[in-house]
Parts: sequence; C-alpha cells; structure tokens
Amino acid sequence: MRKIYGDVASALEGVIANGQTIAVGGFGLCGIPSALIEGMRASGVGDLTCISNNAGVDDFGLGLLLQSRQIKRMIASYVGENKEFERQYLSGELELEFNPQGTLAERLRAGGAGIPAFFTRTGVGTVVEDGKETRKFGGKSYVMELALHADVSLVKAQRADRSGNLVFARTARNFNPDVAMAGTVTIVEVEELVAEGDIDPDDVHLPGIFVDRIVVVPNPEKRIERKSFRSRPQ
Repeated sequence: MRKIYGDVASALEGVIANGQTIAVGGFGLCGIPSALIEGMRASGVGDLTCISNNAGVDDFGLGLLLQSRQIKRMIASYVGENKEFERQYLSGELELEFNPQGTLAERLRAGGAGIPAFFTRTGVGTVVEDGKETRKFGGKSYVMELALHADVSLVKAQRADRSGNLVFARTARNFNPDVAMAGTVTIVEVEELVAEGDIDPDDVHLPGIFVDRIVVVPNPEKRIERKSFRSRPQ
C-alpha cells in the first residue's frame, strides 16, 4: 500500500471533500499539522466540522480555515487565542461544541478504540451535562459522553518510516495519537522520513496501522503563541 506522497496537495487529493468532519492534532501551536492545514485552505473545501483542542490563531493553523470561512462547526476545548473565532461565534456564523479538555481527549481515544461512549464525572452539575444522559454509579452522578470519529485526521509527527510508524517530538505528541486513531483516513506530515527498521520498535509512539498517507515537510514553521522573557538578575 502506497503511503508516501510527494507533496501536500497529492496527499489530500481524493480524500477531502465538502461537509466532512476533520480531526486536527496539536495543542495550541505545538504539534499542529500546519502544512496540511494550508493545503486544506488551498483546496477550497468547505462546510467542515473540525475537531481540535483549540482553533489556532488569527493567521496560523486552523485560524486560516476560519478566515476563509471553510469551517462551519468546531468541537474544541479552548479557543481564546483567536479573535476571528470569537467574532464568528458571537455573530452566529460558527457553531461550537465546547468540551472539557480531558473529555475531548478521551472522546477521540474512545473513537479510535471502538468504544461508543463512556461515563465521566467531569461536567456533572454544569452546562456540560445539558442534554446528555446521566447515571449514578456508587452513589455518584456521571455524564455520558459519545466517542468522536473523523472522516479525515490531520496529524503532525517528527519522524516516520515508510510503513507509517511514527515518533513524535516530546510535548508535540499531545493530541496527535488520539486524533490519528479516530480518523477513517489519517494523513501525517513529518519532518523526517527514515527506512523501515531505523526506528526501534520500543521507540514507536504510534504504529503504522493507523496511518494512511505521509508527506514530508522538512522545515515547518514553528511558532510560539506568546513570547515572554524573564528578567535576569544583574
């Protein structure tokens, strides 16, 4: 099975379409598949539901798809870095489903593991439980959350072999493995492609069985959300 594609456009070709649910890895601007997101913008597909921990910033990451009005609905945890997101949501142009961050991660993991739903204490007695089934276990109330699935998952990894076994860079792993497992088709951008056998099996963070397409982006732009500097004593 062919997994290696020469560029972003060919990696997305024949897979993405209007109205799909797209899951996107990353936490803030750390570990986001920025080249694949830019490819989505260039493709012009729209009416998308995007599952992601957050929504990028105004001019980078998923913020680009918000600028171009390609996203109709977000399933997310934190969106406070994006003014365009705020404007669209408050004006009724964008649908939003908020999730506690741990619940979002578990919903994606459950989707990849074939678990249809689970119960959690998170959100009990708050607006999070509105419209959801609740049940008591051991005298305590729990909220039922449904698993999340995506038509296409976009993932960022540091290294891959030709079979799609992935290694992530430290905290850039974040949501990426869960996003990858929850997708019907998973497309990964990597900084380095190595031969099969070059990654020790004990070092594989995500097996290639979950990866369908790979594109190499050797020098991606890596941004910091907020730069801050600590004064050093003289």
